Amino acid sequence: MITSSLQTSVAVFALIILHVSTLDTFKAAVYEHAVILPNDTETPVSPDEALFLMNKNIDILEKAIKQAAEQGAQIIVTPEDALYGWKFTRETIFPYLENIPDPQVNWIPCQEPHRFGHTPVQARLSCLAKNNSIYVVANMGDKKPCNSHNTTCPSNGHYQYNTNVVYDAKGKLVARYHKYHLYREIQFDVPEKPELVTFNTTFGKFGIFTCFDILFHDPAVTLVKDSHVDTILFPTAWMNVLPFMTAIEFHSAWAMGMRVNLLAANTHNVSLKMTGSGIYAPHSPKVYHHDMETESGKILFAEVDSHPRNSSTYPPAMNWSAYATSITPFPGPKNSFRGFISRDEFNFTKLSESAGNLTVCQKELCCHLSYRMLAKEGDEVYVLGAFAGLHGRRRREYWQVCTMLKCRSTDLTTCGQPVETALTRFEMFSLSGTFGTEYVFPEVLLTKIKLAPEKFES
Repeated sequence: MITSSLQTSVAVFALIILHVSTLDTFKAAVYEHAVILPNDTETPVSPDEALFLMNKNIDILEKAIKQAAEQGAQIIVTPEDALYGWKFTRETIFPYLENIPDPQVNWIPCQEPHRFGHTPVQARLSCLAKNNSIYVVANMGDKKPCNSHNTTCPSNGHYQYNTNVVYDAKGKLVARYHKYHLYREIQFDVPEKPELVTFNTTFGKFGIFTCFDILFHDPAVTLVKDSHVDTILFPTAWMNVLPFMTAIEFHSAWAMGMRVNLLAANTHNVSLKMTGSGIYAPHSPKVYHHDMETESGKILFAEVDSHPRNSSTYPPAMNWSAYATSITPFPGPKNSFRGFISRDEFNFTKLSESAGNLTVCQKELCCHLSYRMLAKEGDEVYVLGAFAGLHGRRRREYWQVCTMLKCRSTDLTTCGQPVETALTRFEMFSLSGTFGTEYVFPEVLLTKIKLAPEKFES
């Protein structure tokens, strides 16, 4: 069930005393970075040219890291692809890669920069963490030599991985994660299996994965369910897609659905609709940023519970299917119709009155809506929609979606097309569905791409 009231705002915080050696809360920072991109080329640049570009981007990240430390942050997350961008082949990415060892080697690159070969990027990131006494999360490329006689070994004799690294406040490498679910990343290889990467601090247990990984059970759900992390670190290069997949919308919903902190740092590129970073707690967003107007980066700060499960604001587990199946389906509407959101065919029914109860179903999924409008604009049309099936062009992921949304115009064929603004105000609504999974992500996106700032229960 999703219930929402957009009239009141209540925030309650509690500090739980755990141990003398631990912190009840910590200050987090995420930085949305406008990446300095390389020139398009079909031939690899020299290692020196690659390092020059990466250092230009790290120069910018350095300012953010220092600012975070000065503001008292214990950790800062920077985006995916922040050092060099995303448009590469296997050959053209190679000069940007370094050998990143397993953290078990107990290595502070700032103190031993040549221990694992030529690693200037790792050394600089390590020094930024050490010199500013702050955990630094960054994304870069890892290369691992392989036996060319092995049939799985690429022709250049190296596996290449999209990789997150974490350095602690002393500059020590404490985590390395290889992205498993690649999105049109022909320059990188898929690891043999999803990695479940965690590390402990005095301010909670952390897990980490990257961008597209968040849409899959492994590693994202498994990391939270089995490893019992408090906070997920999430570098991303996320392209926003309305109505369901804008960064701030889905990432805040994921944190709520999984009942875990999420520190999300996105790249910033307006032409590719890349924006949307935030610090999200299980019960509500702490702070977020969505900017399609400027080309500037942005740093965000928030105080976060180190162990949210011990907080008085920690939301209870919600059995969505049990709630929805307890509802007797509302009388079937006479104005149901089909329409598409992207490539997914929904069953829709129009909200014809200013208040009411509606049910719409597709296959095994039934969606129930109760609503009451405060002021309905005459030229705005809203619908309730249901979808259950294989999603998108790939047809690899099975989605179940219940949605209430505004149509682009009064023409019902526009229902499901992207819309950024709305004028109708809802006094309340309650939306639920007979989902076949316990992992449900409740999204509420308001006009002009804003998250619900007031009371929102799931």
